[in-house]
Amino acid sequence: MVKLEEVKDEDLDRPQEGPLEDDGDWDTDEESVISEDDAGLFDESLLERVYALKDAIPPSTRRNVAFTFNTAYTYGKKAITLGGKTLWVISSSALLLGVPWALAFSEEQQLQEMEREVNMQKSANDLLTQGANVGAGQALGTQQAKPSV
Repeated sequence: MVKLEEVKDEDLDRPQEGPLEDDGDWDTDEESVISEDDAGLFDESLLERVYALKDAIPPSTRRNVAFTFNTAYTYGKKAITLGGKTLWVISSSALLLGVPWALAFSEEQQLQEMEREVNMQKSANDLLTQGANVGAGQALGTQQAKPSV
């Protein structure tokens, strides 16, 4: 048979620490002083604190958060990879197709400008030669030659 015996808890009957009700000297305006025992509480890093939260969060919630984070990481990595490849294709295509086109276009512009200059020089020479022939004929007192029939 089992015999039950009541054990008195000594801490339960002990008075609470702190100021007495009749103690009017209790000053709450002073800054609290951290004891040497409490100083070790602040030595842990942020990573250690976050890792300690593992026990506070249920496993199903942790799994969902990890799955969401991994999915977002995977999509982000794929997007960056695709963006880099796309940028590479566009830039290399621009160099391979754009540079020769730009050189050919500038060469064509130079040719057109040279043709325009040659035409302007030719028309200027024609005006000068016509003006010289008319001026020479008037200076000699003769009229311009008429074509024969």
